[in-house]
Amino acid sequence: MISTLLFEGIDEAGLNTIDVYRRRGGYTQLAAALKMPQDELITELTGSGLRGRGGAGFPMGKKASFIPKGDMQKYVVCNADESEPGTFKDRELIQKNPHQLIEGVIIASYAIGATISYIYIRGEYDQQADILDAAIEEARQGGMLGENILGSGFNLQLELARGAGAYICGEETGLLDSLEGKRGNPRLKPPFPANQGLFQGPTLINNVETLSAVPSIVKLGAEGYAAIGVKDSAGTKLVSVSGNVERPGNYEVELGRSSREIIYDLAGGPTDGRAIKCWFPGGSSTPVLTADDLDVGYDYDSIEAAGSMLGSGAIIVVDETQSIVELAYKLAKFYSHESCGKCTPCREGTRWTFHMVERIKDGTATPMDLDIMAAVQEQIIGHCLCVLGDAMAMPIGSLIAKFRPEFEAEIEANRNERERKLAAEFAAAEVEIEGITA
Repeated sequence: MISTLLFEGIDEAGLNTIDVYRRRGGYTQLAAALKMPQDELITELTGSGLRGRGGAGFPMGKKASFIPKGDMQKYVVCNADESEPGTFKDRELIQKNPHQLIEGVIIASYAIGATISYIYIRGEYDQQADILDAAIEEARQGGMLGENILGSGFNLQLELARGAGAYICGEETGLLDSLEGKRGNPRLKPPFPANQGLFQGPTLINNVETLSAVPSIVKLGAEGYAAIGVKDSAGTKLVSVSGNVERPGNYEVELGRSSREIIYDLAGGPTDGRAIKCWFPGGSSTPVLTADDLDVGYDYDSIEAAGSMLGSGAIIVVDETQSIVELAYKLAKFYSHESCGKCTPCREGTRWTFHMVERIKDGTATPMDLDIMAAVQEQIIGHCLCVLGDAMAMPIGSLIAKFRPEFEAEIEANRNERERKLAAEFAAAEVEIEGITA
C-alpha cells in the first residue's frame, strides 16, 4: 500500500496557508512545470493515466490535448460544485489544503495556454469559499498568480465564482452557463467545451480532486504516477464513505483495492453487526450493488463490470434495516426537484417516477406499476442533454431489478393498510349516520 498523495499531511495545522504549504514543498512542482514545454507537460498528464474524478472518468490528459493551439483566449474551469449526494471529498481538500488545488489549476492553465481561470464553488460551501478566497490572494501576493509567474513569462488570472445551490450546475455545460451569468442549463453537445466552452472559448473543465492530483503527477512523473493503482485506473482515489457504517468519512485508497476492505476495514462496516443490503459505489446517481459484489476491486473497469460506475467515488452503504422503497422515494424526490426542466424525458420522467413511488407508499399502486416504472427508466437513459435524468433512472432501475420482491411486498402491505383504514372510516361514518337518523 502506498502512502497518501492528496491527503499527505492533510490534518497539519495551518496547511491552508501558503507558508505551511510551501514549507512542505508546495509550489515546487509549479516551478518545475513552468520549465517544461507545454506539449511535454500535456504528454506527462496523458501518460499518467489520470482519469477525471468528478464522475465521468474521462482521461484528464486527453481532454487537455483536445484544446486547440493558438493565441485565442482559453480557460481552465475547476468544478467545485460538489453536489452529488454522498460526496464530500472536494470539500475537505478545499478546506484543508486549498493551495494544492491552486497549484494544480496553475499547472493545467500553463499546459493549455490559458491566461484566465475560474474555480466555481457550490453556494453552500460558504466557509470553504472564504478559505479559498484567502488562499488565492496569498498565491497572488506570493507571485504564483498574476504577471510573469516565477519569472517564467506566463500570466494567469484566477477568480473564484460562487454558485447558488443548484445540482444541475455540477454538469459542466450547466456550470458554464451559470458562470456566464445565465440560468444553469445544460448545453447541446457538440460543440464540446474543449472547442467552444466558457464565453465561446476553448475550455478545460475538471473537478477539484482531478486538478489537485496534477502536482503529484509532475512530482512523480507520468510513469511513476501510472504505476500506482491498476490498469486503466491509475493513481489514488479519495472515497467518501457514508450511510450505515461505523466510521463515515473520506479515505484515500489506491485504485483497485477491494471494496470490502474500504467498507469494512476503513469505515468499520455496518453498526451492530448488521448485514449490508445494498451500496452505491459512486454516489446516489450510480446503480446499486449488493453484498454479493463487496469483493469487487474499487476501480473504474471492475465496478463497471459489476454493473455500476465508480462515479464521484462516494460509497453509500445501506444495511438490512433500511427500506428500499423509502430509499427509492428519496432518490426520486431529489432528482425530480433538481431537474432543470429543459429536457422532456428528464422533466416528466423524474416527476412521474416520484409520483409512482408515492403511490406505492400511499397504497394505491399495483405490481403492474413496477413494470411501467422500469420501462420508463429505460426511456430516460441516454435521451437527455445531460446525465441528470440518467442519474435518477440508473439507481431506480437497479433497485427495481434487484429488490422487486421488497417492492411487491410493500405494495401489498400498503394496499391492505389503506383498505383497512378506508373500511374503518366507512364503518365510523355508518355509525355516525345511524346516530343522526335514530
